[in-house]
Amino acid sequence: MSTMAVNIKTVEKVGVLHTIASKLSELNFNILYTHLFLKDDHGRIYMEVSGVDDENYLLEKIREIPDVISVKLHKTLKSTFGKRIIVIGDGIRMAETLQAAIMEADIHNRSGECISVDGMIINGGLEIQQAVKSLTKLPRVEAVVLSGSMMGGLITEEILKLKDENKDLIIISLDMIGDLTSVVDHVINDTNRAGTMAVKLVSDKNYYNNEILDNKFLRKISR
Repeated sequence: MSTMAVNIKTVEKVGVLHTIASKLSELNFNILYTHLFLKDDHGRIYMEVSGVDDENYLLEKIREIPDVISVKLHKTLKSTFGKRIIVIGDGIRMAETLQAAIMEADIHNRSGECISVDGMIINGGLEIQQAVKSLTKLPRVEAVVLSGSMMGGLITEEILKLKDENKDLIIISLDMIGDLTSVVDHVINDTNRAGTMAVKLVSDKNYYNNEILDNKFLRKISR
């Protein structure tokens, strides 16, 4: 059995998503992820479904659902965008970190991997704290890089909550003022190296051993 992704166009009315989900449940399909939005006065639903033996059977059953106008197969978000790195911060340091991560991801993707990099350019401690809080709602995030000159307090508290909910998430910080650096996985003192190493740390290739992680560019926080 495999996971399939579908794009569904529907009549815009209350209860359509519930009807589709109920039908798929009856057929013993499991919905892994869904995203609903409106376009041209119609409902648009992107959905990833597991337990699929026959993709044509899945499409046929969805087409039979009332208020479904059309349904098409789609690549899953993981196969399209792959592993996801989020860079959060402000100023020139954040921009340099983001650029380095994008350039490194491009090198990896050219060799067959699939890694995407997103940047959240945000000013203000409270705003960054809210951005970190929102990360629990984002799929496929494997690493977060916090890049700025000073972070701590509410941001640190939110990072602790994030780590508690996402045990495998890699959290990296630039070496900066504030208590944030005491709770992250890695502290890096160079903006370009922070972006580059974030990509390498989520890569399927084993780039680093403990000796490299303890070099002058990266300080691993002892637990």
